[in-house]
Amino acid sequence: MHVHPLQTVSPFEVDAWHQVVAASMAHDLPDVPPPGPEQIHAQLTKPALGSRRLSWLATGADGTPVGVAGLRLFTSGGQEHLAELELHLDPAHRRLGIGTLLLSAAVAACRAENRRSLITTVAAGGPGEAFSERHGFRRALTLDHLILRLDEADGSDVLRTADAEHPGYRLTSWTGTVPDGLADAFAAAKNAMNDMPVGDLDYGSVAWDADRVRAMGRVVAERGDTLLTIAAVHDDGTMAGYTEILLPQGAGPRAQQYDTAVVPAHRGHGLGLWVKAAMVRRLRAEHPDVVEIETDNADDNSHMLAVNHRLGFRSYRRTHELQLDVPAS
Repeated sequence: MHVHPLQTVSPFEVDAWHQVVAASMAHDLPDVPPPGPEQIHAQLTKPALGSRRLSWLATGADGTPVGVAGLRLFTSGGQEHLAELELHLDPAHRRLGIGTLLLSAAVAACRAENRRSLITTVAAGGPGEAFSERHGFRRALTLDHLILRLDEADGSDVLRTADAEHPGYRLTSWTGTVPDGLADAFAAAKNAMNDMPVGDLDYGSVAWDADRVRAMGRVVAERGDTLLTIAAVHDDGTMAGYTEILLPQGAGPRAQQYDTAVVPAHRGHGLGLWVKAAMVRRLRAEHPDVVEIETDNADDNSHMLAVNHRLGFRSYRRTHELQLDVPAS
């Protein structure tokens, strides 16, 4: 077996990565659509906001791709201590030490980059959880994943919720990068996410400003995805809350929920339910090819879980966020 870092990303390496991820997910997560080749290419070549990426490919003696590992190194202030691992193994080549080799390469990179915390996401009760715990990861957070089937949701209930009056507030929406006139207000609302439940994760925090929210829109667009946002704006111009939906390129009928947040001073008015119901109506009107939304919530985030259940989301799987404390080199 050979493990080598990806210096440049060739079409062969994109195909190899896609082959491993598709096989891994079909075995471990049969209900989750795997990313398509276009998404894999964007993932490998377009770093996520506030980070850079290292990647490794494992091949057999005959050059067959058997495993992949990606390491996201966070670069934003407040998160320079953190790295995030993605690791997939072809089921036909497991229990041969390949995962250990890939993990060792990632941990060595964490030490070289002075990262004290390495986090990863695994399916609850799956082989990734057992593998990670054998190598010293500990459980730090549990996420409940939910699905809303748009063709099964009661449209009349959604419309009533979306059309409900909220005196002193109005809804606004956009696609892609936030309009300049809302950038400062959106950044202030984004900072409300810093109090979301993160369990025992050493996740740090991020300070949002207008430049950062614009950069987020550009990053999403450059990798070929579409970002939809609906926000509740107070009469005084404050953005009181918002919700975001991502439509991944080539991903088919499933949309991904991004952030939903309500600013602390505006909580208790039903704004989270309002903006999410309005987003469901928008998807139905503008993107009829989307038939379901996937979201996740920390299992102790009882308020947002209640909001999602009221809209018709139903739990369908659970994942664990695991953390490895990386010793200094």
